[in-house]
Amino acid sequence: MKTLDWYFDFLSGFAYLQFKQLKDLPGDVSISYHPMLFAGLLRHHETKGPAQIPRKRVYTYRHWIWQAKQANIPFRMPPNHPFPPLPPLRLAIALENDGSAIETIFDHIWQRGEDVGDPQGWTRLTDRLGIADAETLIEDQGVKDQLRANTEAAVELGLFGVPTAIVDDELFWGQDSTSMLFAYLEDPELFQDDEMVRAANLPTGI
Repeated sequence: MKTLDWYFDFLSGFAYLQFKQLKDLPGDVSISYHPMLFAGLLRHHETKGPAQIPRKRVYTYRHWIWQAKQANIPFRMPPNHPFPPLPPLRLAIALENDGSAIETIFDHIWQRGEDVGDPQGWTRLTDRLGIADAETLIEDQGVKDQLRANTEAAVELGLFGVPTAIVDDELFWGQDSTSMLFAYLEDPELFQDDEMVRAANLPTGI
């Protein structure tokens, strides 16, 4: 049994799309979920996220919508983006990274187009999850520490975006790498191709 470590932030529409596609993983691959703060990677790499670059922001949103249609995945943009990701990330951790709970959160944001930054939208989410003490759960220091540890682990692993899947120490970044991830799972020798090996060892030109 292989384990796929999946690093994600609910802020990413690409993460939602890939989450849906990971349901087609082979039966001998399990997923270990790692909610993390995308903003932590941006700070570490001293770069901007798509939403911080005006034309890239619109392009990214359209790309999400287009890819969802191509994959026949229900999709509706939340009423504002970016939104505060900390509460849903902490909630996922408080719920022990349960895949069903994570899917409920993703669907609330990206399928129903709900606003988790709005008190009513947040309440509708916690009601769907059947949680009466969500505020207590997300304020737990252990939960906060785990989210920080997940983000720090992502930095240590050299991650540079979300979603990122890691299998056998091989990194697959972004929803558009899903087909390559599946190809690797089918053929673990994929990156032993001569050109793949050469690409991994090219010197820096400038």
